[in-house]
Amino acid sequence: MKTQSRVPVVIAACIALFASAVVLVNSNQSPEPLTGNWVVRTPTTNNDGTFRTTYLNLKQEGQKITGTIRVTQFFYHITESTGGPDGFTITGSMRDGTTERKVQYEGKLAGDELHISTRRRPQDPPTQMVAVRAPAGEGAMPPRNPLPALHKVADNGLARTPPMGWNSWNKFASRVDDATVRTIADAMVSSGMKDAGYQYINIDDTWEAGRDAQGNIQTNKKFPDMKALADYVHSKGLKLGIYSSPGPNTCAGYEGSYGHEEQDARTYAAWGIDYLKYDWCGARNLYSDEEMQAVYQIMGDALLKQKRPIVYSLCQYGRQDVWKWGADVGGNLWRTTGDIRDAWESMTRIGFNQNDLAPYAKTGHWNDPDMLEIGNGAMTNDEYKMHMSLWAMLAAPLLAGNDLRNMTPEILAILTNKEVIAVDQDKLGKQGQRAWQSGEQEIWTRPLSGDAVAVAFFNRANSEAKVTVRPADLKLNSMRKARDLWTHQAVGWAADGEYSLTIPTHSVVMLKLSK
Repeated sequence: MKTQSRVPVVIAACIALFASAVVLVNSNQSPEPLTGNWVVRTPTTNNDGTFRTTYLNLKQEGQKITGTIRVTQFFYHITESTGGPDGFTITGSMRDGTTERKVQYEGKLAGDELHISTRRRPQDPPTQMVAVRAPAGEGAMPPRNPLPALHKVADNGLARTPPMGWNSWNKFASRVDDATVRTIADAMVSSGMKDAGYQYINIDDTWEAGRDAQGNIQTNKKFPDMKALADYVHSKGLKLGIYSSPGPNTCAGYEGSYGHEEQDARTYAAWGIDYLKYDWCGARNLYSDEEMQAVYQIMGDALLKQKRPIVYSLCQYGRQDVWKWGADVGGNLWRTTGDIRDAWESMTRIGFNQNDLAPYAKTGHWNDPDMLEIGNGAMTNDEYKMHMSLWAMLAAPLLAGNDLRNMTPEILAILTNKEVIAVDQDKLGKQGQRAWQSGEQEIWTRPLSGDAVAVAFFNRANSEAKVTVRPADLKLNSMRKARDLWTHQAVGWAADGEYSLTIPTHSVVMLKLSK
């Protein structure tokens, strides 16, 4: 009886042992063919010695593929998939503030290579790539660093008027290099722009390489010696600016400052950098928009610790009402908008939407509607005059974005109009606002030091327009003298009656009124 009672127990034990063996065999089986970390390394077209990398960290389970995709500034989680090694499609998604971004790849396994393609837009031809296996963990997002408690970063005492200078991105994008920067500095002096008040020569994205063994940021082949470049720019009586991101990568996928903020600030100071543009981009993969203030505070503190004064420019596209806290993190200026384009629609949409932000501009801390497109060729000279006038009324930074080495006399005259620049640089530091609007005609006013007022009459219509206003309705009837800042002539001003003028299409008349 005892022997019979053991039979079920023995059978159960055998079944368990067999199951364990099956599990052991399965655990030793090779993973599905697509499973692994794949990388595409494509040399950039800038001859800078860096690579554009795309990582696909895939896990295949039958006909289902999961994992992540990391490309330049973006980090996606795979949310949809179909197919397998002979042909698959994967879709990655990520949140960017309130926007959902998606990317889709198609591909198949060919020997030890993954042949993949993607389209930037549905109507674009596919971009073909070949991925190879990379070590596990390569290209993974770094762990999220804790954020500091919020506090007020002290005013650095810089940018008492809106910064004036030049930035490389609008014209040169990733093609900027040491030689270009030197010749732009030369042109800023020889053209008279320096004498007109322009002083910063700002290098935007794509100057970065990786880091050395001690974690120090390195420049790539386009910029062999940043300290020597800074010395050259300083020898011209100008200042040098640079670009980075609080994320692991910049917008173009180059090395960001994440986890190295103080180290990078020390490096910038040692190089002789005078201005830092700090672009959100890669930080969105680790932090939410609601955490921006703390993220930007880290670099604000780091810059303030340096013995060298460095202007701090926040670039996060106006998210989270940055104008309300930009000064608190040490910012001297903060972008209020997405990127500008050399287009009438882009310039006017951005410029004329700044009205409500006027209360937040003050000495040392400025709203930034982005760089100037004047001279890049897609707008008329009258439209560029409106661009310059509107930015001056907004107390905006004046950062030229064209090729200073090849300007027409008309473009140079627009950029160096000292009377319009004087409005932008007025020491009272008050941003202008819309005072009147009728259809596509607008009047903006800006209080100036010495009890003066700047008045800009804008015509956004496709034909010339006559505007008639009563100075009393604009509270300008105490002004008795008027000077046209584009014709450089005194004009009549009917303070106690009506004032009429005709404005060409897509153009502006800008006056300075005084008592």
